[in-house]
Amino acid sequence: MGTLEDLISALRATCAGLPDKRRGKNSHYVMADIGMAAFSVFFMQSPSFLAHQRHLADGHGHGRSNCETLFGMMQIPSDNHVRDMLDPVEPEHFHPLFPHAAEVLEAGGGLTAFRRLGHHVLIAFDGTEYYRSAKLHCPNCSSRKRSGGTTEYFHTLVAATLVAPGHSRVVPLEPEFVVPQDGHDKQDCESMAARRWLAAHGPSYARLDPVYLGDDLYSRQPICQAVRAAGGHFLFVCKPSSHPTIAEYLTGIELPELTHRVKHGRQRFTHTYRWICDVPLRDGADAMTVNWLMIEIRNAADEVTYRNSFITDLPVERDTIVELAACGRARWKIENESFNTLKTKGYNLEHNFGHGKKHLSAVLATLNLLAFAFHTVAELSSEGRCVEPVIRRLDPVQRAIGPQMGAGEFRWGGCQSERQAAHGERICEPNSQAPLIYDTASLRHDR
Repeated sequence: MGTLEDLISALRATCAGLPDKRRGKNSHYVMADIGMAAFSVFFMQSPSFLAHQRHLADGHGHGRSNCETLFGMMQIPSDNHVRDMLDPVEPEHFHPLFPHAAEVLEAGGGLTAFRRLGHHVLIAFDGTEYYRSAKLHCPNCSSRKRSGGTTEYFHTLVAATLVAPGHSRVVPLEPEFVVPQDGHDKQDCESMAARRWLAAHGPSYARLDPVYLGDDLYSRQPICQAVRAAGGHFLFVCKPSSHPTIAEYLTGIELPELTHRVKHGRQRFTHTYRWICDVPLRDGADAMTVNWLMIEIRNAADEVTYRNSFITDLPVERDTIVELAACGRARWKIENESFNTLKTKGYNLEHNFGHGKKHLSAVLATLNLLAFAFHTVAELSSEGRCVEPVIRRLDPVQRAIGPQMGAGEFRWGGCQSERQAAHGERICEPNSQAPLIYDTASLRHDR
């Protein structure tokens, strides 16, 4: 069984076991087909749920044969029926598929390229909104007041993503949703959601010896302690303005320093690193001690183009600080290669495919992330790497499917035509120059 077939087979089995609210004989469509119908929208990167379902149901092009061959669907339910049946389903039902995808990536040899700092993997945290409305809302929505007294409702998720400096791909892991919590008067927040993620999923990823990355929001003692309790390490952005105790320790002392001169094309830069170990993260007798490091980059005109500082529980020494700083900066990849791809490169994360009254919005967002994960894992597997020079400029669906499906097994034409009509695109030939994604954060100040 190929990588993609393995992943989709696991998803179909999960969908077959989803809770079914129907009673009696009113079960024309099985839950497996209902779940796969929703997933196919994101896997085929359709911008419209309704158009995609009509396209499949009408059998236009090769839509129906695609459903049968790739997704194993026997019948194609309507988009409204899919939404209605998935609304009561909690997104946690799909969570085991993310570590399974990571295991498939590891078995195919693709995880090795994500290893950094010797044997660690990097998991970046960040929150993002994927839905907002002034009218439509559900009990799981967060809310805020806008100017003029109007209330805006929105959904936010905390994403966890495998990243690595120098690697052009990222692999999304299971998300944690920011939702009202039972017994709490205050609204849920990104920090609490990250701690729930660590408690629920951190132990299962501990075998990978992960180092968790995050912006300044995460460099607080409760999250650092949660990381350590989950068997991981941390490397978080640390703003001096939000960590006065550390800033006080840095005042008036001479820090160890390392300077590297780097050439990028015709441009020359000076990278300066400084560090200090065993400083308290906050005031108080219960403060945990951390190691602090910073990087500053100046151009040939001696102008600062980048400056940032981090805290970590990993050893910081002259031999490790350069790679530690590079790994800390890789946090930006969750925004550039993950959120940017999900929102602007065909996955349409911010499009309202369906909101529902309970969990529909979160379920669809989870399936969207799964599609992104499946595409990436299939591409980076041993089967995908053998033809990567040919397929790397194709879009994610072609890159994932191309090396895994034999000639005649998967017919691309119909769904590709649908996506082209929606986006005004043409088919991207193997030798064409489709844009690649670059890390544009090198000259920014991280949060």
